[in-house]
Amino acid sequence: MKITDLPEIFLQAMPILKKIQQAGFEAYFVGGCVRDLLLGKKPHDVDIATSAYPAEIKQIFKRTIDTGIKHGTVTVLQQKQAYEVTTFRTESGYQDFRRPDHVTFVRSLSYDLQRRDLTINALAMDLNGQVIDLFDGVRDLQKGIIRAVGVPHERFHEDALRMMRTVRFASQLSFVIEQQTLKAIAENAALLKHIAVERIHEEWQKLLLGSYPQNGLRPLVVTELYRYCPGFNGQVAVLQKMISLPRLKFNSVAGGWCLFGYLAQFTTGEMTELLRAWKSSNDLIKSVIVAMQATKLLENSSLGEWQMYSLGWKAIQIACENVTLLGKKNPMIEMQQKYQKLPINNIKELAINGGTLITELNLTPGPQVGQLLADLEKAVVIDHLSNVKEDLLQQAKIIIKK
Repeated sequence: MKITDLPEIFLQAMPILKKIQQAGFEAYFVGGCVRDLLLGKKPHDVDIATSAYPAEIKQIFKRTIDTGIKHGTVTVLQQKQAYEVTTFRTESGYQDFRRPDHVTFVRSLSYDLQRRDLTINALAMDLNGQVIDLFDGVRDLQKGIIRAVGVPHERFHEDALRMMRTVRFASQLSFVIEQQTLKAIAENAALLKHIAVERIHEEWQKLLLGSYPQNGLRPLVVTELYRYCPGFNGQVAVLQKMISLPRLKFNSVAGGWCLFGYLAQFTTGEMTELLRAWKSSNDLIKSVIVAMQATKLLENSSLGEWQMYSLGWKAIQIACENVTLLGKKNPMIEMQQKYQKLPINNIKELAINGGTLITELNLTPGPQVGQLLADLEKAVVIDHLSNVKEDLLQQAKIIIKK
C-alpha cells in the first residue's frame, strides 16, 4: 500500500528521514502515526525509527538531546521542532513484566516491528509513502480487529501493560479483540499486578475517553482483567451496569469516575479511597466527589440556586451528562439557563471582600469576618441582595446587630 497525499506533519519531518538516508541508513515513520494515517485520523506527532545507532544519529545531526539513549532514542531538533528518533532494536528479559532487561540495537526493521504489541501498531512507512506491513496490520485495520503481534502470551509476558492497552484500543477504535489475543489476556490477567498503578490509570483514563467505552469495558470484564485494577475486584456489577447502558460516552475522566461511583452507590469516603488507590490527583478527586453530589441531586430533582452555586458549573455539566446516560431527559439547557441567571458564580465576584469589611466596619480580623462574608454571599445568591458594595455593607451592619 502506498499513500500519495501525506499530511503536513509528515512533510515537515521528511528532512529528518532524508538526512538519515543520505548518511547511508534506513529511516521510517512507525507505529501510531502510521496507524492513524491509515484510519483517516490526524496524527498528533510522528515517531521515527532507523537503522542508525544513537551515536551515528548524533553525528548526522548537530542539535540532539539524549532523551532515552539507553533504549536507543535521541531527540533531533530541527527548525523549532523536536523529533524522537529511535534505533531498531530487539528486547529480552522482562523480569518485571514491563521493561526489558536487555536492549540490543539492530539494523533490521523486521526485527524492530516484531517486538511491538499489536499488528495495527507494527506498521512503518517510508519517504515515498510506501507502507511496510509485515504482520497484516493493514488488513486488521480494515476489518476492525485488534490482534497481538506473533504469540500473544509472549507479548503480554514481555509487557503486561499491553493487556490494558489492548482493551483501551478497543474503546478508542471500536474494534473487536481477536479470540487468541483475548484468550491470552484472560490467561495472563494476573500479571497486571506487577504494573505500576499510574500506568494502569493512564490506560483506564484513555479507555473512558474513547469513542466507544463499552467496547473496552466488555473485554476488561470478560477476561477478568478488571480484578487486577485497584479496588475493582468486587465491582464487576458496576462495570456490567456501565456496559448495559444504551450509549456510553464521557467528555471527561471525572465524568467516567463519577458515573462509576454513582452506580456503586459509594459514599464520599469510599470514592475518595478508591481514587487514592488509583493514585489520582487531588483535583480529580475533588471534581469527582462534587460531580457525584450533583448527580445524586439532579437524578432526584432539579437543582436550586444555592445548590447550583455551591456545586459549580463543571460538576453540574457532568451531572447532566450522566443522568442523560442513565435515561433521563437531558437537563443541560435548562440547567445552563438557570446557572447563567445566578447573580454571582463564586465568592470572588462578590463586590466586597474581608479587607473591605474590616476597613469599612472597623472589624477585627477573625472568624467573624469569614462568617459575615458567607452570610452576604448567600444573601446575594438566594435572596437576590444587590451585589453592590454599599448594599452589601448595609446588609453587613444589619447582620452584625442581630
